Amino acid sequence: MLSHRFLISVFIGLSGLASLSAQAQQKLQSAQSEIVFVSKQMGVPVEGRFKSFDAQINFDPAKPAAAKINFSVDMASATLGSKETDAELVKPDWFNTAKFSKASFQSTAVKSTAAGKYEISGKLSIKGLTQDITVPVSLSQTGGLTTAVGAFALKRLPFKIGDNEWSDTSMVADDVQVKFKFVLTGVAKL
Repeated sequence: MLSHRFLISVFIGLSGLASLSAQAQQKLQSAQSEIVFVSKQMGVPVEGRFKSFDAQINFDPAKPAAAKINFSVDMASATLGSKETDAELVKPDWFNTAKFSKASFQSTAVKSTAAGKYEISGKLSIKGLTQDITVPVSLSQTGGLTTAVGAFALKRLPFKIGDNEWSDTSMVADDVQVKFKFVLTGVAKL
């Protein structure tokens, strides 16, 4: 009887470790993922993207409230597709990457809104300034991959993006649309 209980205890313990191990193995597949931003310059949409970003994710679809999601973005990896414009983005009036190399997002709450749909609230920090945001995210799975897609709008001026002469919104609009697709491995079945 004692050995039976011991074996059950060991099995339960190993199951718990396997569950933690599976969650720890959640990984962003950067090569298949993207972060795109769209702003308007003199009324014309201009699309850019970040080429380098990373994430630490602990997400169980059965327990979304327990999720922990952290992203960091290498601000110097921003590109608008032109060497001249990209050289401007790193300067103090824009991203000031010498002083603020990373932007980050840290979740504070995750809730399910429908099958495969979630709202992720958290703190977005850019150039040392932080704002609370809520982002709607849709998840889908194919094979061993989970794809998270979403979009949100932000105002650039509260983050001092496009400061000084660039704060004139007739030249560059204050509104920026951010769209993302993150491909992940290790997420439990939805």
